Amino acid sequence: MSVPQKHKEHAPASVKCGVITISDSRTSETDESGKLVRDLLLRAGHSVLFYVVVKDEAKPILDAVEQASWTCEAIVTNGGTGLAKRDVTIPTLLPAFEKTLPGFGELFRSLSYEAIGSAAMLSGAVAGVYHGRLVFCLPGSPDACRLAVEKLILPELGHAVGVMGH
Repeated sequence: MSVPQKHKEHAPASVKCGVITISDSRTSETDESGKLVRDLLLRAGHSVLFYVVVKDEAKPILDAVEQASWTCEAIVTNGGTGLAKRDVTIPTLLPAFEKTLPGFGELFRSLSYEAIGSAAMLSGAVAGVYHGRLVFCLPGSPDACRLAVEKLILPELGHAVGVMGH
């Protein structure tokens, strides 16, 4: 049995998750990406204990991640990862991470490149650890969210949280 298989044996089947949509234009009613992320997590057997839509501003983003970290083992944000002046998710959260997972962004951009070509390099998708909680920062597009959740997050979520000792 390989080491990853051995680790996955002890991985929790269900992880407590939070979903945070970062947008100046979306509301909980019009939040297609946030709904998609929640649905994919729930269908995979995880729970979603926290959901909110916040403005693309540093304080609301940090406050939401902090609040989600009280009850959630993993937090998935979507939105605010691009090059526009208003996109502040990455500069807000990256300095707050205790650790980063560079492989997440690298793999996401590689998979995105296969799907959309060179525009993938414009994505600032990152992942890291905030107060002992796993945080994934995804772009706001539903296609990007589906790609990240299905191909990267769901296959490793229980394993990653298990390794972190939750």
